[in-house]
Amino acid sequence: MAFDGIITKAVATELNLLSGARIDKIFQPDSNTVVLGFYLDGLNYALNICINPQNYRINLTTHSKRNPKVAPNFCMVLRKHLIGLRIKSIITNSLERIVTIEFEGFDDVDDIINKKLIIELMGKHCNIILLDDQNIIIDSMRHINNENATHIVVPHIKYTYPKISKKDFLSTTIEDFKNEIEKYKIEKNNKKTTEDLLPKIISDTYNGISKKYASFIINENSLETNEDIYNYLKNIIYRTDSLKLKIELKDNDYFLVPDDSNEESFSINFALDDFYYNKESSEELKTSRDSVLKLILATLKKYNKRLISINNKLKDCDNMDTYRLYGELITANLYRIPNKNLKSIELENYYDENKKITIPLDERYLPSVNAKRFFKKYNKLKNALEIVSIQKKETMQELDYIESVVYELESANSIEEIAEILDEISENDIFKERTKNLKTNKKQNKIKKSNLTKNKNSNFNPLKYKIDNFTLLVGRNNKENDYLTLKFAHKNDIWFHTKDIHGSHAVLFLNNQTPTEDILIKCAEITAYHSKARFSSNVPVDTCEVRYVKKPKGAKPGMVIYTNYNTLYVNPKNN
Repeated sequence: MAFDGIITKAVATELNLLSGARIDKIFQPDSNTVVLGFYLDGLNYALNICINPQNYRINLTTHSKRNPKVAPNFCMVLRKHLIGLRIKSIITNSLERIVTIEFEGFDDVDDIINKKLIIELMGKHCNIILLDDQNIIIDSMRHINNENATHIVVPHIKYTYPKISKKDFLSTTIEDFKNEIEKYKIEKNNKKTTEDLLPKIISDTYNGISKKYASFIINENSLETNEDIYNYLKNIIYRTDSLKLKIELKDNDYFLVPDDSNEESFSINFALDDFYYNKESSEELKTSRDSVLKLILATLKKYNKRLISINNKLKDCDNMDTYRLYGELITANLYRIPNKNLKSIELENYYDENKKITIPLDERYLPSVNAKRFFKKYNKLKNALEIVSIQKKETMQELDYIESVVYELESANSIEEIAEILDEISENDIFKERTKNLKTNKKQNKIKKSNLTKNKNSNFNPLKYKIDNFTLLVGRNNKENDYLTLKFAHKNDIWFHTKDIHGSHAVLFLNNQTPTEDILIKCAEITAYHSKARFSSNVPVDTCEVRYVKKPKGAKPGMVIYTNYNTLYVNPKNN
């Protein structure tokens, strides 16, 4: 559901338990978020205020966020005015999506001071506004001062609450509710069924009730009459004062439902925190993946075009032996060819049982000159064949590498993994031009170094599987594959990789033990799972000792050659 007036009221009711808490930290991770740190009764709390138009909310949080090295101006203003003050109260007016946090404290000469923080949670009009004790705006996250604005927000003017055009449901009687629904239907002259209309009517008429939530309570509770809907909504809203409510997750969304057994402090706040954290993490992951994938696919398109051009040149080289033949036949028969310009000439082909062959000539030149031109074309195409064949081999290697990066990207499950992939391709010449201006979101200081790595400067965090008394490590990207196979593993450990299919390197560490056939099959199944053949069956997986895996000079990350291998055919499993 949208963060509507009902959820705002429930969250604010829980937050009132923080009355008396002292504010000791303030951060602004991004242009839409402010995090206030509180201390109360020996416990620390973090209040997350987000005014992102799609994910606006206020709630307690347990999830840390990256902070800029230099605090933004608005963050510095908040620190100046609020650090050291205590929460006096947290107020909402009816079902409006406006939360007022009142602070009080003492200044340097022990005079009482009061400040307010207004959080407006209204979609694209969201804002965070700091007021003094006279309701004069000190500063705000967003300044609004254009001619068309109905709600001016700039420093040094008196703050006024936004005008609300919708009705207040709390002051509405059952008769008024029924009349409003009928009136709306008549005015709109809508031909839809009443079931389709009701959620929209309720949302458009009454402040603080979202269409999605109205639809949820009607459908989930099989509410058939207007009176049933009215009573259910009244019950939910009244429960926001007693907090006999809980968050229910359904269809990748959340909804408030009655719960008489709910006695856990801040349960609604923390449920919302987890929901939005997972949602934003997923959105951030998708955005990061799409941005990197876009430049990779652009490079892939470029190399595919190059391959087409190379193949066309190779096709032209198919005729080079014909040009050599023409030149040889003309030269061998010059003594009986008229020394004049001709369009064509018919000669015996002594390479093909002296069968007649017609040779086209350029009538601008004598036959002898045509022969030289044929030899010149032959030599030109012969040289081109050598060069273009090398170019094709190199292009095929580049395409193979690009496709391996696409697989890595599709398999990445975190922003850190995508950032590592971006770092990898940034070091490659074929991507440098496209990546030099692309900013990475890599959390360098947040990545935990695995205690497995011998090189503490390497971000080496492979996937780890325990199979009986053995350990199997699986690389997550090309650079990690190289490190795992070529530096970290021992020569007698067992290496796995899908045959002619892009995927991760996997190494079974023996530690002076001998694995059974079943263990090798399980390792091959996991290796097949971490490849492009994850959803296939009977996947071939090559396996050999690490000593037989080599990296050719100049090979791309993740590219190796190997010998003395066996092939196992398995079905992919992540067991």
